Amino acid sequence: MKRILVAYDGGEPARRALDIAIDLAKGFDALVTVVSVVPVHPGRSPVDPWDDRTVHAHELQEAKQILTEHGITAEFLEPAGDPAATIERIAEEGGYDTVVVGSRGLGAVSRFLQGSVSEHVATHVDATVVIAR
Repeated sequence: MKRILVAYDGGEPARRALDIAIDLAKGFDALVTVVSVVPVHPGRSPVDPWDDRTVHAHELQEAKQILTEHGITAEFLEPAGDPAATIERIAEEGGYDTVVVGSRGLGAVSRFLQGSVSEHVATHVDATVVIAR
């Protein structure tokens, strides 16, 4: 375990994912990258005003502060796109061997309508995937 990608959106599941990434980074002396994907929705208003770049920049600043408190220096990414596919692409292109994501605990109907980022990442990324619950 040398390169850890952690998805962070400021929610409680993402905070648990960040905590796990901190433990793994310390235990394995691994590099950490934090990604907060600005969701883009095709076919309607592309970016939700309550979930835009400003919101994600704040989330990344929060993650940076938490990591700094734990003595971890990280890289931070703020791409736009479909969150699940973007995390998958970054994990593969960046050669990450571990990806940590939070699970929002969506029910079957919500997963069908919205899709589950953690489920997509777990089934599509060619790396160890840790899902924080």
